[in-house]
Amino acid sequence: MAKLRVGMIGAGGVSHAHAPHWVALGADVSVYALVGADELAARYGLTTVGTLEQLLLTTDVIDICTPTVTHRELALAAIGAGKNVLCEKPLGRTVEDAKVIAAAAHAANVQVYPAHVVRFFPEYAALHAAVEQGEIGQLAVLRFTRGGEGATSDWFFDDAQSGGIILDQMIHDLDQARWIAGEVVQVYAVQNPPTVNGSIPRNVVVHVTLTHLNRAISLIQGIWGPRGMDFRTSFEVAGDAGALRFDSSAAGTIVENLCTAEAGTSYLPPASTEESPYLTQLREIAKAFQGGPAPRVCLDDGIIAVALAEAAQESIATGSAIEFDASAVLESKESAL
Repeated sequence: MAKLRVGMIGAGGVSHAHAPHWVALGADVSVYALVGADELAARYGLTTVGTLEQLLLTTDVIDICTPTVTHRELALAAIGAGKNVLCEKPLGRTVEDAKVIAAAAHAANVQVYPAHVVRFFPEYAALHAAVEQGEIGQLAVLRFTRGGEGATSDWFFDDAQSGGIILDQMIHDLDQARWIAGEVVQVYAVQNPPTVNGSIPRNVVVHVTLTHLNRAISLIQGIWGPRGMDFRTSFEVAGDAGALRFDSSAAGTIVENLCTAEAGTSYLPPASTEESPYLTQLREIAKAFQGGPAPRVCLDDGIIAVALAEAAQESIATGSAIEFDASAVLESKESAL
């Protein structure tokens, strides 16, 4: 690809999944962060800048790798400067935030994409292709699991900042379920232990059940576990013509996930034996920024994923199933500003 000038905002955990791959793609990468910019730059050969204003003046594309609650402000600043944007999931802390970002992007005629990287994992991409080609037949039941050692930074456990495990972690599988099985018409969720006074438990399990328009049912489990718990993902998708299964831990017959004093490998998804999905994601989105075809994820996907997470949170709070209409979520986005 032609050289892009990429401006990264943030130098936390997920920035390490972006920075080396921008470099591998030949981009000229600058980074601005309140903490850790020098270390990130030294590790990957980036350039640091001292202010957000300077970053916006000297780059073509902005890559937002900061805590969830900052996404709206930073995305609007980048859009206001006429920059195309890649924003780490979730697109916004609330669906209203996501709609405001989308409305601003439309008004400014710039591209904004949410970083739903699981769409770029080869196993999930293969599942999507199999369903699209009719190999599984009429979908009936989809099961997704995602879990491991909980996040390490305190802000993840403050509901006002992160939205908790559903918005931060399970949003990947909420998006996958919709990508694979189509639009959702009902959401039901339970959580144990509960969130109390905005404080999310360090060890928590959530189950979300989605009913799709085509009558398929998605069962999604998310876990933030104790230190030392390996990160594991799986799916099993069954239809009237067969089923597909994947388990990231399937290489071993027995996997011990017992509490330990040692820190686990990471709260990020495990690396694939194929090309890094983060590299695949950045390459595909970079091509779109440069006038190429649209990537496999769009701005509306980011909005609806946040709306599904909010519906799950509402279900937990009320104890009831929540009716869901994606078209109603999207119809007001242009008037959000």
